[in-house]
Amino acid sequence: MKVSFHGHSVVKIETMGKVILIDPFINGNSQTDLSVENENPDVILLTHGHNDHVGDTVELAKKNDALVIAPNELAEYLSWQGVRVHNMHIGGAHEFDFGKVKYTQAFHGSSYVTEDKQIIYTGMPGGILFTAEGKTILHAGDTALFSDMKLIGELNPIDLAFIPIGDNFTMGPEDAAIAVDFLKPKAVVPVHYNTFPVIEQDPNDFKRLVSDAEVHILSAGQSIEL
Repeated sequence: MKVSFHGHSVVKIETMGKVILIDPFINGNSQTDLSVENENPDVILLTHGHNDHVGDTVELAKKNDALVIAPNELAEYLSWQGVRVHNMHIGGAHEFDFGKVKYTQAFHGSSYVTEDKQIIYTGMPGGILFTAEGKTILHAGDTALFSDMKLIGELNPIDLAFIPIGDNFTMGPEDAAIAVDFLKPKAVVPVHYNTFPVIEQDPNDFKRLVSDAEVHILSAGQSIEL
């Protein structure tokens, strides 16, 4: 399984002959190496409805007939845009032909802002546990630190976790390091930083605070083999 980071919170997983994109915010993402024209996902996984996570989902999904998996209200909203969806919710899991998807809690908001300045409520935000080829990846989504991360770590042997460190909207480096201690992944990649001035961070500050997991600071396009 090949797992690559593409700036902000964009993650690509290549497994079981499928290409999976998580939170494909490409246009407007100052940190990404991707272009919508060149991406051909089979599946898109979304953590929540904010524009910097839904990103280019509709265009990508329509262009590639990709299946979009999202929390229920967000999935419903996207289905109205002509997208093929699979609705899920926090605590629920489903076995697909490319792997198992389970939604975890995340403490954040979830809404989509339209071009005409309407705010569409898109349900509760979540994190995503993805399991395939005997490996489990956690994409924590946008979240604050919360104590039930310990339970997530106890119940799931996490091989690789993507953890936000940008502060202001999510955990900062200090809380993110505590989250790693709670979740106990074998390896962790910091995400959701440096895209906008308000979330500028030095990821090495986070790395220095983490003692029990291997920290990979990835530039856009870099990957890890699991």
